Amino acid sequence: MMTRYFNIVFCAVIFLAAGSVANGLPLEDRFEQLTNNFNEMKQMLAIKDSRLEALELKVQQHEEKVTRLELALLNEQRINSKLSSAELIEIRRKSIARSAMPRTCREAHLADPTLTSGMHWIDPDGQAVGDDPIYVYCDMNSVVHDTEMPLDVGHCAEPGCYSKVINYNATIRQMAALAQLSNECHQSIQYDCYYAPFEFDNIAYAWWNDINGNAKYFWSGGNTNVHTCQCGIDNNCVDATLECNCDATAPVQLVDSGVITDKNVLPITRLNFGRTQLTSSTGVHTLGRFQCSGQVAVTGIPESCEDLWNIGHSLNGLYSVMGSKMVESVYCDFTKLPSDAGFQQWIGFEDIISSPTYFYVQRGSVFFNQTNIPIPFDVEKLNVGGAMNLQTGKFTAPRTGTYFFSLSGLMYLPATSSSRLIVDICLTKSGSRIANGHSSSTIPSSAYETFSLQSTLQLQVGEQIWAEIFYVSAGAQLHGNNYTHFTGWLLQEDISLSLNVI
Repeated sequence: MMTRYFNIVFCAVIFLAAGSVANGLPLEDRFEQLTNNFNEMKQMLAIKDSRLEALELKVQQHEEKVTRLELALLNEQRINSKLSSAELIEIRRKSIARSAMPRTCREAHLADPTLTSGMHWIDPDGQAVGDDPIYVYCDMNSVVHDTEMPLDVGHCAEPGCYSKVINYNATIRQMAALAQLSNECHQSIQYDCYYAPFEFDNIAYAWWNDINGNAKYFWSGGNTNVHTCQCGIDNNCVDATLECNCDATAPVQLVDSGVITDKNVLPITRLNFGRTQLTSSTGVHTLGRFQCSGQVAVTGIPESCEDLWNIGHSLNGLYSVMGSKMVESVYCDFTKLPSDAGFQQWIGFEDIISSPTYFYVQRGSVFFNQTNIPIPFDVEKLNVGGAMNLQTGKFTAPRTGTYFFSLSGLMYLPATSSSRLIVDICLTKSGSRIANGHSSSTIPSSAYETFSLQSTLQLQVGEQIWAEIFYVSAGAQLHGNNYTHFTGWLLQEDISLSLNVI
């Protein structure tokens, strides 16, 4: 824009210069006049630029004001109109790009660090899957409902004769997803009472229903099985023999207030009260918003589809996750929630070895007959990973896992006429025999006898395997000349220990 303005100025200067020559002004006067004209034009352009910036700022402020009005209108429609929450969400949803929708307030803040506390749109169950986005209050994920103001339960006698369904500005699916994503969730509840007990004479007159519709009789904390209130937890109820203030028969105004902290049963979906039939009885409930904060931390390698979902994966497909000892392959259906059937399907194990380990060695030299020491080898065919030391004859496990070993060869047994000749050979694990081989002969002429042994072992990192002769008759020997073979390899690694996964 400024380039265009300076082009205009340049043309104006040439035009004025031509006019000045025509008027016959002295050169100094003409130059001074052109300089003044140029400075005036610069001032005019500066004024126009400042006005343009001011106009752009006003446009931005206007857009922000429109957005705030839209949100206020939506909230007013939610309260005053007969449209359902889903219908109201659909109105707003059409103007929002779902592909950029954060799942939590934390994700929204990470995407836009300038985000301030207030009402914002999030999509806990994932982008473009499941239910529509929900409208929550951030700095915590706070879901509003239609029962936030104190409500009088009126007068009735039977258990749960007063029953109030809680209508949230979100679907049950979305709130369940929000709870699973969040580090903690809670919801406050207060009951102001006068001769309006939760429980009387071992009969429950009041309860609330959890996210799955189950009846719950505790009014604070995370204990889902025992009838209690905060005063029962703190041991300061007006009647020390009871667990709630309102259960007392004292002729005074009482109150029980607490915070439900078990995110697996929240939000509260219905409130039920009874035994308020007396004219003097009063019961007033006040239910707080469903609030969640933080995000479930996934450390190390993900161990399930739920871990992948928690860190933001949303595309269906096959994934590798960390099993108890091996990497496993699973199919994740992210159109579902972790609690839904079919969310994760186990496929099988992944054949992953972090350090390839296999060897094949031979004895190329001549006879060997020493006992109780590792048999050395001098021909290396393979030694990938370098775990086999030919000189010491010892294999050292580089990783914890399952290994296979095979030892085979030829024994030379000289002629005998008086006794049986024997050679016993074994595989040894860190000093303990684990597999034995045997060769023997009683014939009067010399003979060659083969032997073979195999073993599949679980080894910890650093454990050693070797072959040794533990008994040999006089004159008998292990044949060389590449007739003796020792081989082994890592079959299956305990990958969790190898990678130090916590």
